[in-house]
Amino acid sequence: MTFLVGDNGTGKSTLIEALAVAAGFNAEGGSQSFRFATRATQSSLGDHLALRWGRKPRTGFSLRAESFYNVATEIERLDADPDSPPLLPAYGGVSPHERSHGESFLDLVIHRFGPHGLYLLDEPEAALSVRGCLALVRRIGELVEQGSQFVVATHSPILLAVPNARILQIDVDGTIEQVGYDGAEPVILTRGFLADPARFLHHLFIDNP
Repeated sequence: MTFLVGDNGTGKSTLIEALAVAAGFNAEGGSQSFRFATRATQSSLGDHLALRWGRKPRTGFSLRAESFYNVATEIERLDADPDSPPLLPAYGGVSPHERSHGESFLDLVIHRFGPHGLYLLDEPEAALSVRGCLALVRRIGELVEQGSQFVVATHSPILLAVPNARILQIDVDGTIEQVGYDGAEPVILTRGFLADPARFLHHLFIDNP
């Protein structure tokens, strides 16, 4: 379980996308069999990465928070293809478009993700409530115990609490450092804000009129 953390613009999403492309996933998300494209905006970094496998994953999925709508549309299209086997059962039996964003994402993780898989997720907390994040922590823990590997870019201190996770923090200058949970920037800033919101708001609104 590897997390990538850092401020906006430090390259976390670009790295997740590049890993997905290098592993053979669709750049906009999905499994290796998804080949749709709405707009080619990915960087060329994935073309220059060489992945080394200790063991090839049996399955896998790539998810980008901003393009999950497009993934859901492709799931519906493939499920409607009379020449293809039914696809919706692998996603909870209901089209993701018929569920809320968070519900459809948890359906994906619970029903589609399985043992010995590779899962590359970009800011999955964007779809989830606090309870949803906790459900995801539990599911990730189960799948890791079953031989799956995750690489996740996140700002969520809840997700970072997955037991035995490796947290790689990317600074604005591109430096990558492994940190513990207590040293991760999302954890430090969230704890500081919750401990004294008034102090943070004072700096935001009083010191910066």
